[in-house]
Amino acid sequence: MNIPTKITVSRIVLISLMLIGLFVVSFIPDFPIAFLPGTQISLVYFVCFWIFVAAAVTDKIDGTLARKWHQVTDLGKFLDPVADKLLVDSSLIVLTVPAFFAPDNILVPVYCTVLMIVRDLVVDSLRFIAAGKGKVLSANVFGKIKTVCQMVAIPLFFLNDWPFSYFDASWGLGRLSYVFIFVATLASLISGVVYLVQNRDVFKEAE
Repeated sequence: MNIPTKITVSRIVLISLMLIGLFVVSFIPDFPIAFLPGTQISLVYFVCFWIFVAAAVTDKIDGTLARKWHQVTDLGKFLDPVADKLLVDSSLIVLTVPAFFAPDNILVPVYCTVLMIVRDLVVDSLRFIAAGKGKVLSANVFGKIKTVCQMVAIPLFFLNDWPFSYFDASWGLGRLSYVFIFVATLASLISGVVYLVQNRDVFKEAE
C-alpha cells in the first residue's frame, strides 16, 4: 500500500471515529451541552467540524500525490470515492437528525439530504454500468458546483452558521448555510440529469 492510499485509508478511519464518537455521545444521558464562549456552537460539532476539514484536506492531498508520484492504483481508485461519499453523506445524515448536545443548531432539510444521496446512488450505479462497458464518465460542471457548495455548507452547519450567524439569523431560510445547501441540492439534481441524458447509451444492450 503506497502513501496516497494510506492517506485515503486514514481519512476513512478518521470519519469512522467521528461517527463512532457521535454514536457513543448520544447514549450518555448526562453529557454536558456545552458551547464555546460567545457563540452557539456545540463543542461536539466543533470537533466534528475540524475532523471534516482534516478529512477534506487529505482528500486533496492523496489525489495530488498519487498523480505526482505516478502511484495511482486500483485500490486507491476504489477507496477514494468510498471515503468521499462516507465523509459527505454521513455528515449530511448527522446534520439532518436533531441532537440533544446541539439543541439550538440549525438542521439540514431532510429532502436535501435524501435528494443528494439518491443522486449519488444513481450516478454511482451509472458509473458502474459504464465501467463494465469500458466507458469512463467525466464529471460535469454542475457536479463540481455541488461538491464545492457541499464543502462550504457542511462546515457551516457544524458551526451553526458561525460567524455569519451574527448578522444572518433573521434571514430564516436565507441563512448562508441554507443558501449553500439549497444550491448544492439543485446542482446535484441537475448534474444527475445531465449524467443520465449524456450517457443514456450506456443502457443499450449490445446486439
